[in-house]
Amino acid sequence: MSHDSYAALAELAGGFIHEIKNHLGTLGLNLQLLAEDFEEPRDQRERRALTRVHKLQSECQRLTDIANDFLRFARIRDLPLAPAELGKVIEEMIDFFTPTARAANIDIKVYVPADLPSVALDIEMFKQALLNLMLNAEQAMPEGGSLTMQAVLEISGQGTYVALSLIDTGKGIDFKVLPKIFEPFFSTKLGGTGLGLATTKKIIEAHRGSIEVQSDVGKGTKFTIRLPACAGSDPLQRVEQGKTA
Repeated sequence: MSHDSYAALAELAGGFIHEIKNHLGTLGLNLQLLAEDFEEPRDQRERRALTRVHKLQSECQRLTDIANDFLRFARIRDLPLAPAELGKVIEEMIDFFTPTARAANIDIKVYVPADLPSVALDIEMFKQALLNLMLNAEQAMPEGGSLTMQAVLEISGQGTYVALSLIDTGKGIDFKVLPKIFEPFFSTKLGGTGLGLATTKKIIEAHRGSIEVQSDVGKGTKFTIRLPACAGSDPLQRVEQGKTA
């Protein structure tokens, strides 16, 4: 599919979902009013009616959540990228996530060299991708554990990259499921929309990067993001330039 065709399809899907959200809003409002009418049920019949209204409200909210997730997924296309310090972005995300990790008995370890080259980011969208992975790790460790974030510089024939790994000590992912985890709407979680990891992958690819996963059941999971270093920001390249100046 060409870029223009994809953009047109995404715009059409976005408009369709937005229209559905409008109707869900009307439905949710009427369910709220109906619940208020049965707020003090007088008999068994009204108690059953109130229970059914609450179930409908729950389903309505779930559909709204799916619609919001899909809109975020569909609208990820050309991101405004600018050079940024990955270490600073990670530090901000750790500060944001620490209360959640502490409540879940998760120990966060960070190993990020100070001299990493800058990478081109849409900072807010990249933070969303990181948050999706951090929440995924939290859900994989219901009894607590550790989450390690480690960044390294990789230089190869293809270029210079910064590789960021998120490693958890959770329950792991079955090898039969592993190839499907980035597919839209695929989820093994009860109530999951199946768009979290798909959105993460799309965000990373919009940064001209890649994401891969390794996992062992009962031991944990490792997600690795690779982002191209900004031109001229490679520390080894700067050293060589200094020698020839």
